Amino acid sequence: MNFENSLAFAQQLDKQDSLAHYRNEFHLIKKAGTPMVYLCGNSLGLQPKSARAAIDQELNDWAEMGVEGHFDGKNPWLYYHHFLTEKAAKVVGALPSEVVIMNNLTANLHLMMVSFYRPTPTRYKIMMEVSAFPSDMYAMETQARFHGLNPDDAIIELKPREGEHTLRTEDILAQIETHKDSLAIVMIGGVNYYTGQAFNMQAITVAAHAVGAIAGFDLAHAAGNLHLQLHDWDVDFAVWCTYKYLNSGPGGTSGVFVNERHGNKPELVRFAGWWGHDEQERFQMKKGFKPMIGAAGWQLSNAQIFPMAIHKASLEMFDEAGMENLRKKSELLTGYLEFILKDYSQYLTVITPTDPKQRGCQLSVIVKNEGKKLFDYLQTQNILPDWREPDVIRMSPVPMYNCFEDIFRIGEALRRYYL
Repeated sequence: MNFENSLAFAQQLDKQDSLAHYRNEFHLIKKAGTPMVYLCGNSLGLQPKSARAAIDQELNDWAEMGVEGHFDGKNPWLYYHHFLTEKAAKVVGALPSEVVIMNNLTANLHLMMVSFYRPTPTRYKIMMEVSAFPSDMYAMETQARFHGLNPDDAIIELKPREGEHTLRTEDILAQIETHKDSLAIVMIGGVNYYTGQAFNMQAITVAAHAVGAIAGFDLAHAAGNLHLQLHDWDVDFAVWCTYKYLNSGPGGTSGVFVNERHGNKPELVRFAGWWGHDEQERFQMKKGFKPMIGAAGWQLSNAQIFPMAIHKASLEMFDEAGMENLRKKSELLTGYLEFILKDYSQYLTVITPTDPKQRGCQLSVIVKNEGKKLFDYLQTQNILPDWREPDVIRMSPVPMYNCFEDIFRIGEALRRYYL
């Protein structure tokens, strides 16, 4: 598309946008009565207007039924994760049996590592990207120590080439081949939180399997952002949060994908809990763990009803909109933002890949001078991006609630600041 830096052009794109009405389904952040350009969906998505009614339904059932809400509520709590599974599976491109919603992200990551990181004296290394999100770094460090290993030896960090900000796929694949005899698991973020780079998860999975390693991904910045196909890519496992692009509330619940190749192996080592036990026999209270088939067999405790209620409300919108459609709009929004930012290339450097296949809806921008000053200024202009030390502003126009006029307003604010 040939973009134009004009209000009329941005408004025309909004008129043509078949997803534009979803913006009205969210509580927009306002300052002095004016909606802000909210660019922090990569940290916390906006609140769906349907979230309050979803929670109220469960509060009412609790008030009126007490414990019987587990069986007689409108959405019986005993089976609550079932109400989320099919729609969540569509978001990540999985079979329903391969997905379960439970716990929080890092807890789920550790649970997956229990099952899939089984180091031996010769095959024990973990491969991850350098400058991964701290939770992933700490999880991998402590997993190595749990197995009596030195993290400095056990963890391979993938680093960009000198003078580059992002990783090349060929370099990742080459490193997998280089460490083929000692590599136990590749555990990478689907999208790097800092640079916004989306990794080629299919190619990485194929390469990992070719050398006998497991392929797992943290999709905190990918779920609800990219058009994922976890089942078709043959990924072994993945975890994600729901409070970023999936708009399910601060500290919201988490999702897990376990490939069906592993989900039907009751002998696979795991940390077990009551809720993962065979649903038909759960209330017999017998010894001897018998896991449910699929990802549900990794559940520990009963459902987090209130955060799951919000997630259920959000997933209904994703199911209606469709990830393919959201992704198409996302590429247009981010492409338009990149076009606008080019006018200020002497002041700003976009470090996110220009190829839409290698990014989601986030552009990370290095500000060459006094970046925090620019960040503070943007907020005075009713624009809320995200600041990351030492010099990066992250901007994430989300297709569910951002519009093209938002992008134009960013350009106008930059024009007033720099020109």
